[in-house]
Amino acid sequence: MTKKIFFDTYALVEIYKGNLNYEKYKTGFQVFLNKLNILEYVYFLMREERKENFTKVFENLNRFNVNYDDEILVNAAKMKFKYKKNKVSFTDCVGYLLAKKHGAKFLTGDKEFEKLDNVEFVK
Repeated sequence: MTKKIFFDTYALVEIYKGNLNYEKYKTGFQVFLNKLNILEYVYFLMREERKENFTKVFENLNRFNVNYDDEILVNAAKMKFKYKKNKVSFTDCVGYLLAKKHGAKFLTGDKEFEKLDNVEFVK
């Protein structure tokens, strides 16, 4: 059975940077993303002044997109409020909740998530 993993934007950026700690996640996993993470990653590439075709990058990553509904959004707001001292983002909350919904681990290096269940924490 293929392992399921939800890539946080942090994970996408670390893979892009060549972080060897993320090497094992490049194959053998069913990958999940959402459009918010994809947009954050494309924005990161723009800030890095990359010359990629950003529409193409978005389209390539969008094949891993899982949609969210209003329930996920409301629960993301609740989660953000619950962890407001940790300053978690809405995007991260949506991703974390989508990972749980789809039975996937949430792959991140964001310290705010290190102690939460269902997290694959990698620096």
